[in-house]
Amino acid sequence: MKTILAYGDSLTYGANPEPGGPRHAYDDRWPSVLERGLAGTVRVIAEGLGGRTTAFDDWTADADRNGARVLPTLLSSHAPLDLVIFMLGTNDLKPAINGSALMASFGIRRLIQLTRGHFAMLNEAVPEILLISPPLVCDTENADMLRLFGGLDHAFGEARQFSEHYSKRAAEWSGHFFDAATVAKPDPRDGIHLDADNTRAIGEALVPLVKQVLSL
Repeated sequence: MKTILAYGDSLTYGANPEPGGPRHAYDDRWPSVLERGLAGTVRVIAEGLGGRTTAFDDWTADADRNGARVLPTLLSSHAPLDLVIFMLGTNDLKPAINGSALMASFGIRRLIQLTRGHFAMLNEAVPEILLISPPLVCDTENADMLRLFGGLDHAFGEARQFSEHYSKRAAEWSGHFFDAATVAKPDPRDGIHLDADNTRAIGEALVPLVKQVLSL
């Protein structure tokens, strides 16, 4: 059986767009939907943490949200891996973090470098890599959430650049690419997170692509 590591933030964790709402049911989270769609041929390990960035510190958090710092440990604990999926970057858009989709794509590039280098150093097979540009953001009456991301104009303007920058990074590093904004839209209750239907839609859309990448 092949193994996939799904490395992401609250969208991978299954955060509810309803403030204070419960985490999405296990069966509704996109890594679970992807695993189910692959019909027992692949195990998908979900590593989602709310607030996780690509490669930047958030000193307001109790957990380490710097994706680049935590990644090598997780690669070691879950190896061997056949595919690593990265869906990060939304939290990078916060002005207090880095504020731009371009810099988020450079953070993603660092994650690719860390993954390739980690397994090459151990003389082990290097997994395939799939970059997912996150869904966009939308308007919301949740004023605190909008302020956290620098306002709607900033957040939306940067988020719509994810696809351009991430597809370039994938091409530069011989990775695979998927644009989650083509199948999933954020919920207006907070403008960032997804309802259960849109969360499932990402997993469903990834099934044929992952089959192709892993030659299933």
